[in-house]
Amino acid sequence: SASNIREVAIRLHDLMVNFENVPAKVQEIKDLEDFGDQIIHDITHSLHRTFVTPIDREDILALAGRLDDVVDAMDEAAHYILEYKIEQPTECARQLATIIIRCAEELERAIGLLSTKGSKLKDILPMAVEINRLENEADGVASQARGELFSENYSVTDVLKWRDIYDDLEQATDRAEDAADVLE
Repeated sequence: SASNIREVAIRLHDLMVNFENVPAKVQEIKDLEDFGDQIIHDITHSLHRTFVTPIDREDILALAGRLDDVVDAMDEAAHYILEYKIEQPTECARQLATIIIRCAEELERAIGLLSTKGSKLKDILPMAVEINRLENEADGVASQARGELFSENYSVTDVLKWRDIYDDLEQATDRAEDAADVLE
């Protein structure tokens, strides 16, 4: 699931930076979101068949749910870009996509440590702290982006469109922070 998040984040960033073939890129993200849903379904199914789990069953389900939420937010942002017929991403949208990739990389590294025993588990904490820092950075970029919507010459329609997109991009980092909280 964490690897899938990273892959979706890479595709979202590519959409924002190389704004071409938008319908195909949004479909790739949607396909990965569907794949992520299947991963979560498989995790849940496996939990129902497993008597003893390496960590609490509730923690596994909570983590799986938060990871799915990260992908859902990215998918929705991409969907809005297509649905709202966005002509070109803003610099702030590109910055948020970059932050999302960094969150995804940290999540993937941290979750990879869950399968290790002993002292490596303590290495998860700095990654969770970094994800929190990245989420705060994203809050700042999103706030700046919203301010620009009202200080530049955006139409009311564009303000509404970008507000939705910025909200979902910021949600992706919020959900990554939620996953990091579960990891802690």
